[in-house]
Amino acid sequence: MMMLKENVDFAVYTKQNPTKEGYFGTYGGAYIPPQLIPEFEKISTAYQTICKSSKFINELRRIRKEFQGRPTPTYHCDRLSRSIGNCQIYLKREDLNHTGAHKLNHCMGEGLLAKYMGKKKIIAETGAGQHGVALATAAAFYGLECDIYMGDVDIAKQAPNVARMKLLGTQVIPVSHGLKTLKEAVDAAFEAYIDEFEESMYCIGSVVGPHPFPMMVRDFQTVVGVEAREQFLEMTGNLPDAIVACVGGGSNAAGIFTPFLNDPVKLYGVEPMGIGTKVGEHAASMAYGREGILHGFNSILLQNEKGEPDPVYSVASGLDYPSVGPEHAYLRDLGRVTYESATDDEAIDAFFTLSKLEGIIPALESAHAVAYAMKLAKEMEFGSILVNCSGRGDKDLDFVLEHYGDRLGK
Repeated sequence: MMMLKENVDFAVYTKQNPTKEGYFGTYGGAYIPPQLIPEFEKISTAYQTICKSSKFINELRRIRKEFQGRPTPTYHCDRLSRSIGNCQIYLKREDLNHTGAHKLNHCMGEGLLAKYMGKKKIIAETGAGQHGVALATAAAFYGLECDIYMGDVDIAKQAPNVARMKLLGTQVIPVSHGLKTLKEAVDAAFEAYIDEFEESMYCIGSVVGPHPFPMMVRDFQTVVGVEAREQFLEMTGNLPDAIVACVGGGSNAAGIFTPFLNDPVKLYGVEPMGIGTKVGEHAASMAYGREGILHGFNSILLQNEKGEPDPVYSVASGLDYPSVGPEHAYLRDLGRVTYESATDDEAIDAFFTLSKLEGIIPALESAHAVAYAMKLAKEMEFGSILVNCSGRGDKDLDFVLEHYGDRLGK
């Protein structure tokens, strides 16, 4: 890990990052076709305008309270904690957010922005289906058309979410080339957007993509960390010793980390180590990637010697992405966030353990964070860990029971 020598004042960090051009250090930017440059400048201008508007802010707050059901609670996992030792584990319950995951936080914001800009349609990709469901929900709420691109492999794994998107009036468009997963879905969605950008807006599903999306999605997701910080202080009188969140693109992690950046709290992002360390067996970008450009932004990328994205894999469809949000790469270089990993097997074990001990079935993505928190709790012995439970596991039940049902009796 490269450690930067500069001293960063995290009290003003978000006001200075990204730069006007969309960079977090050397990461980020907007590497897009020339015909899209004016459109992305319009999106940036519109966002920078309405994010300071009391009318927009109050409307978004109303939506979060009355439609999304926010704030979501912070919960003490007493039985899980006692099963491990004396370190106390808490969950930020984003699984209780409407639609079952954190994704709706930025989708409702992006939909409101699209309406402000006079767009008729919103376009996106999805892996686990949670972003697709959230955006389909936003489209129904705002009266917008919606196209969601999804790989054939993920469509098969996430049938309940596919049905939900269609029920909400969204067109789910299968992607049948390459590995037929998240990376290919992003490719297809962006290609479609190039032909429709005048009346459409591409609503990126994580803190990735060209500027201003890494900034926008982070800002919309910080509601998670703002609530969690206030709730944890009220519950315990202290801040947590550590915060843990899964990282694919990194939206849920950015959301919970950002409000704690200036606090004496250790931050851990957990990547998917899949079934091994060989190419195509994992999606641990930070551990095995190097700087490169994908989908319009510069970050850490799993790539071959030609600079082409490597094939990736994770049991969690929402984590199998070959890159990571540019701000995460920058925070790693600054030494502010530590990036670790969890394997498929560890995530599946955490999935069953949290379900049986706490009555909470986590998304497989979130189970990666729970798995690392369980390991960290043993190492810490005492203290407190706050885990962002970014989504619920209803979408994963059929897949898990089909492939790991033998663990039910253990």
